[in-house]
Amino acid sequence: MRTLRLLLALCLLPVAALAQSDKPAAEKPAAPRPAPSGGSSESEAGDVSEVDKDDLGPLRERIRPVSGHLFLKKGRFEISPSATVSLRDAFFRKYILGASFTYFPTETLGFGLRAGYSIPTVSGAAQICNFTEGGAGGVTRGCSAPTFEQLDGAAPGQLTLLGGVDVQWAPIYGKISLLAESFAHFDMYGVLGASVVQYKGPPTSAGALSSSQMTAGGNVGVGFRFFLNRYMTLRTEVRDLIYVEKAILPATTLRNQLLFELGVSFFLPTALPES
Repeated sequence: MRTLRLLLALCLLPVAALAQSDKPAAEKPAAPRPAPSGGSSESEAGDVSEVDKDDLGPLRERIRPVSGHLFLKKGRFEISPSATVSLRDAFFRKYILGASFTYFPTETLGFGLRAGYSIPTVSGAAQICNFTEGGAGGVTRGCSAPTFEQLDGAAPGQLTLLGGVDVQWAPIYGKISLLAESFAHFDMYGVLGASVVQYKGPPTSAGALSSSQMTAGGNVGVGFRFFLNRYMTLRTEVRDLIYVEKAILPATTLRNQLLFELGVSFFLPTALPES
């Protein structure tokens, strides 16, 4: 009997060993992750996104964000006194004191009136040349600067008064960075209009040097406004005045008169309209 029990125990020993080997080994617990210095949470560890770095960086106070239009024109009136000088004059250089009045029904479109008083002076490019025959049959030419009386009523370009109506379109609004500290706001506009011109032409009566003549024409130009504050701007403009003029030299001429204008604009009401 004892022998039978011993044999049975020997037979069951390999089975018990196999069962013991099939048991899954216990998983070892993961090693604890060391907390970063300065705190245990992610925010306390200083994990900052790139956007937050820009907001907190040293350039945040130096370069400020620019948004929207500093200057609005819709529903406002522009009153602009100006001084104008003519360019590339053959006979008379004109200095024009004037003003314009413009209303803007939209932000980019304006309708205006303008007027100016012109002071003509003899251009530095004007010359009068005289030809005389020499004793040996030759011809001598002498040139000198003319006087105002010699050109009065005889040469073209002697403007006295200007007026007209304009349509103005300002599609471009921009900003210029000034040393990365501030921005200058400006707009660029084009202008097209009809003009009335008074000038001095050939005399109509004996003994007179010149007579006042009236003619119609057109003008086209481009300009810039630089905004000083919310109701005041510095304005520059180059315009081509085109008109037909009667003169002695030659009898009738189509004139293209270039004008450079510098003015200051005041917008009313001074407060920006409600958006």
